[in-house]
Amino acid sequence: MPPPPPSIAGKAACFLSFAAARDRCFSHRFLAAGLRPLAVHLPDAADPVTTVHMWVPASPPRNPLVLLHGFGASATWQWYPYLRPLIAAGFDPIVPDLVFFGNSCTRLPDRSDMFQAWSLKAALDAIGVKKFGLVGVSYGGFVGYKMAAMYPDAVDKVAMVCAGVCLEEKDLAEGLFPVAGVDEAAALLVPRRPDEVRRLVRLTFVRPPLIMPSCFLWDYIKVMGSDHIQEKTELLHALISGRQLSTLPKLKQKTLIVWGEQDKVFPMELAHRLKRHLEGNSRLVVIHNAGHAVNLEKPTEVCKSIIDFFQEPVAEDSNDEMV
Repeated sequence: MPPPPPSIAGKAACFLSFAAARDRCFSHRFLAAGLRPLAVHLPDAADPVTTVHMWVPASPPRNPLVLLHGFGASATWQWYPYLRPLIAAGFDPIVPDLVFFGNSCTRLPDRSDMFQAWSLKAALDAIGVKKFGLVGVSYGGFVGYKMAAMYPDAVDKVAMVCAGVCLEEKDLAEGLFPVAGVDEAAALLVPRRPDEVRRLVRLTFVRPPLIMPSCFLWDYIKVMGSDHIQEKTELLHALISGRQLSTLPKLKQKTLIVWGEQDKVFPMELAHRLKRHLEGNSRLVVIHNAGHAVNLEKPTEVCKSIIDFFQEPVAEDSNDEMV
């Protein structure tokens, strides 16, 4: 069904495109922090079957930290609050767009998290980054977990932020989530109408905006959510269909688990399930008054947990935390 005709105020908002202006603002923040956009073509520029777009340091990174975004807005929207604190702490952030997000895409039919992990690793190899720390938010955590399992010699340590990698497909039918099946999950995470965006925001934020005008939400959908809708839906099907905890590998790397205490998308049960699965090789940090979008609701607390974790010696153990 086509969108309804906008009001006069809606026409002005759409003409000015608040979402596009914010997108440009976040890109400027990345540039101001010393990062530059780069497109890596795989297998090569002459015949680019897959393109991975990423923001990389202007100089060769000495302490690279790869930041993987989740579903929703592009990587710049999700990671802009973290750049300067991470750089000040001595890290070199590398912020890619996962395939079918931002400016990354492929002509191949594979929609698995394994393909996402391979594409990203190949892109990092192409720019000379052979060893790195890794932080993944939500879907980015699924890809990051797969990367850490596939490339244990390349991924040094791992931080998982509200990444429900221990979910099983049967959990949906058993009522653990606000959706009862993969199709409903895809409709939630790939919204196409303002009412669907409102539902997603209210599920992911503890304190969502009180007013979300439709004209601004249509603008957001047009700028941020109108590309690769079918492919993103296929990514979710590939991620969830047939998923079983028994087939999830146990990571060798030290792992930080960060979770919003009031996460309704991936409930706290999945955080505890992941900690049990990793058998003492992880630390759980629970952030109070935060939901699934903890990286945006509580960026200061999440960033501090990330910095503290990656600055520790690899062999150091520590207790779980409540923040």
